[in-house]
Amino acid sequence: MSFINDNFMLQSDTARALYHSHAAKMPIIDYHCHLVPQQIAENIQFRDITQLWLVDGHYGDHYKWRAMRANGVSEEYLTGGTKSAWETFEKWAETVPYTMRNPLYHWTHLELSRVFGIDKLLSPKTAREIFEECNAKLATPEFRGQALIRKFNVEVVCTTDDPADDLRWHKMIAEHPFGTKVIPAWRPDKAMAIENPKAYKAYLIQLGEAAGMEIRSYRDLQEALQKRHDFFAANGCKLSDHGLENFYATSYTGPEIELIFQKVLLGITPNATELEKFRSAFLYDQAIMDADAGWTQQFHIGAIRNNNSKMYERIGPDTGYDAIHDVDVAVPGHRFFDRLTAAGKLTKTILYCLNPKDNAVMMTMAYTYNDGTVPGKMQFGSGWWFLDQEVGMRRQMDSLSALGLFSRFVGMLTDSRSFISYPRHEYFRRILCDVVGRDVETGRLPASELDFIGQMVEDISYNNAKRYFNF
Repeated sequence: MSFINDNFMLQSDTARALYHSHAAKMPIIDYHCHLVPQQIAENIQFRDITQLWLVDGHYGDHYKWRAMRANGVSEEYLTGGTKSAWETFEKWAETVPYTMRNPLYHWTHLELSRVFGIDKLLSPKTAREIFEECNAKLATPEFRGQALIRKFNVEVVCTTDDPADDLRWHKMIAEHPFGTKVIPAWRPDKAMAIENPKAYKAYLIQLGEAAGMEIRSYRDLQEALQKRHDFFAANGCKLSDHGLENFYATSYTGPEIELIFQKVLLGITPNATELEKFRSAFLYDQAIMDADAGWTQQFHIGAIRNNNSKMYERIGPDTGYDAIHDVDVAVPGHRFFDRLTAAGKLTKTILYCLNPKDNAVMMTMAYTYNDGTVPGKMQFGSGWWFLDQEVGMRRQMDSLSALGLFSRFVGMLTDSRSFISYPRHEYFRRILCDVVGRDVETGRLPASELDFIGQMVEDISYNNAKRYFNF
């Protein structure tokens, strides 16, 4: 029997029945990912498995890079660009056996099996034949970018896009549909990043050009963002997303924010208090825009980024040197959502934490502000980044189940730059069915209610997201 078999991760008869009869058949709504819209629009044909899997310019797989570095692989095989596709792939094949009990071991073999139909274990012994078989298949039309998305019955993809983006590639996709709806999602992090005045002023020029105006004040900034927000909405956007160290909700006044903004325009780096005040104002104003537009807002909380300064200077951001932060999310989070609730401006919201210690904190935070208008209006999101692995997913499910309504959960997303990360939805669904199946088998859930339980599995896999986002 192959390692990735029909009953992979399913440890009971009930789990197997739930997966094969309910979860497996559901389409995918990938409501948060980092696929590159241009690659989708141009229906990219990958040169080889190394480009697809490991190194694609700045869009390589940071999970694999971290593992390879830890296994003694030097940077020239990763971001150095000096090694051939085979040499880099060979180093990954050497690393894979050492990833046992890391999610990369499961993901690697799921992707080989589900994408390429290869059920061999990747190792130095099998590397060359797997490399050549994958490359031969990638040269065919059935393995171009759009076909890879459709292979997994993906109904909707939401990319992650800056407010200054002209959305040209989304428009091209809409003009030449391929069976999956591709929608932009609003990620305004750069518009808040005043900690680097030089970079921020350059960004304001870009944003102003996109909005057709010059940005000379904080009021101008909000006007430009509103114009772009409306433009995104006109192009199908229904979600925003914020990648933050923490929530920001300190007190401020309008004149204070304007003064801080003007100092930044003069090239003066703001101090910690000024940063906190500006971020608090910006985040609140963004939440108001989302509420007025009827969007869903997402908050990814708890990453501490670009920590290795030597490598940041050498190869730039987002290259595998981020980590889990340790911050107090409860006080600022409650201040933020209480303020929005008092103003009647709290829209549908999904909260994600990167530190597992915050699972129960974020879960109870979300459910403090549900108001009965929408099932699951405030959601505790799926395991994210370092937590989108088996232990992280099970803990997230347990926190959500113990403190809220698991049956209203909107389920999994890929949060990935890879066209072949969709087996992660299968991975999630298998773990989901194993968790619920275990409860039935041990008497924690009634076997007499298997019809409802099967429907719950289908809802978490797909239906809840479809209803919640209203795509």
